[in-house]
Amino acid sequence: MMMRAQSCVLVSLLVLLEVLCSRVDGSNPGIVARITQKGLNYAGVEGVKTLEKELLMMTLPDFKGDFKIKPFGHGEYNFRSLRIQNVELKNIKLNLVPGEGLKASISNSFIHVDGDWKARKSFVKVSGSFDLQVKGISISVSLALSSDSSGRPTVTNKQCRSSIADVDLDVSGKIGWLLNLFQHHIESKFRRLLEDKICEIVKKSVASDLQPYLQTLPVIAKIDQIAGMDYSLTGPPQASSHSLDTFFKGEFFRQSHRSSVPFVPAAMNLPEDHDLMVYFGISDSVFNTASQIYWEAGTMNYTITDDMIPSNFHIRLVTSSFRALIPQLGKLYPNMQMELRISSPSPPVMVFSQGNVTLTPEMELQAFVILPSSVRVPLFLLSMTTTVWATMDVNDSRLVSSVNPGSSLTMKLIHSDIGPINVPLIQAILNYYALSTLLPAINENLEIGFPLPMPRNIHLHDLVVQPYQNFLLLGSNVQYIKN
Repeated sequence: MMMRAQSCVLVSLLVLLEVLCSRVDGSNPGIVARITQKGLNYAGVEGVKTLEKELLMMTLPDFKGDFKIKPFGHGEYNFRSLRIQNVELKNIKLNLVPGEGLKASISNSFIHVDGDWKARKSFVKVSGSFDLQVKGISISVSLALSSDSSGRPTVTNKQCRSSIADVDLDVSGKIGWLLNLFQHHIESKFRRLLEDKICEIVKKSVASDLQPYLQTLPVIAKIDQIAGMDYSLTGPPQASSHSLDTFFKGEFFRQSHRSSVPFVPAAMNLPEDHDLMVYFGISDSVFNTASQIYWEAGTMNYTITDDMIPSNFHIRLVTSSFRALIPQLGKLYPNMQMELRISSPSPPVMVFSQGNVTLTPEMELQAFVILPSSVRVPLFLLSMTTTVWATMDVNDSRLVSSVNPGSSLTMKLIHSDIGPINVPLIQAILNYYALSTLLPAINENLEIGFPLPMPRNIHLHDLVVQPYQNFLLLGSNVQYIKN
């Protein structure tokens, strides 16, 4: 019975293990999100797919010029209805620039353009079609990373350069051979036109695709009626020689009001692992700050009555069920209802160590008998402690967990108003209840989990979850799935 109330305590606390985010004021972040070179390579491949689509939809303007060829004299030509038929961007590289941001480069790429042409000399007009093979395209883009006033990451195009190694023009028509005489001149115009257009499209793609996508990263999330989380960045993402790190403020706060919290995150020394695309370091202060908030809100105080006890449990919350445990109870208060009030004198603390996450809640249980007049008479006060081990995993981009008993429930009598109490027998009954009923119920609830804070359409796989001293490390490969 008392363990049912304890289940409410444990669920409230262990549910915090489902939440990926948060920190408090201090010089260290609550969360460090690290993207490795492997992650950047994947991001580059996905980015190129978007850029290829943008280039395929690129509108090329008509252009015209004049020619002078002996013995024909002066004439005019016009290329029109230019259409991008194919784009192949190759050899994408997304490199880190320490202290600045990112540099994207594409080389040995290809664009196929076709369209129509016409030429005029005096009253003579001719026309035809053309086919243009643009080869050896190279693009270099410098991206500056920062954060805006809302705390979201931002990206801007700092510099773009493009060059074309070879332009091969094939002109068809009755006197297409005439245009072939000054093919080099036309190819030079195409080269300048495409080089300018490519960087124009790149800049547009960064502003209209990449930047809005980064804005899908949540900043404020509502957890429940009591708590919310602040995911805002504490500053711009930082590029080093081996990874891109983003630092989240991540502060748990009361929905009713925000106030300073007492936990300052310790520095997290993330392992130098690069096998996966992304890593998250989550400070233990994240979970303990939430514990503080829920404790202050009074959610760790519970009242248990007999109607809350499972019907198949043979010990009821009435005085007749406690005769063997408390001899005086049945004599003084025969066949009366009882009530248990469980409270926590201080917020429980989660402890992260190498390979382990433990929670050792300390609680107090006050028992009452309910008189026919509804007056509650105090019977005894017990202290309760136990140790719980938690394991965490990710299921469909949700952080889930399960719990196992680390030690049996230990009870100690603080005060009795009704004489001697068989504390060991009460303790044995409640330990049995915990193993048979409580833990399965907790794990069923914890299977629901909570979504992880990620940009839109990102899914995690190949996950590794490992507790370290003072923080939790979560590593994963990612996949972008367009809805």
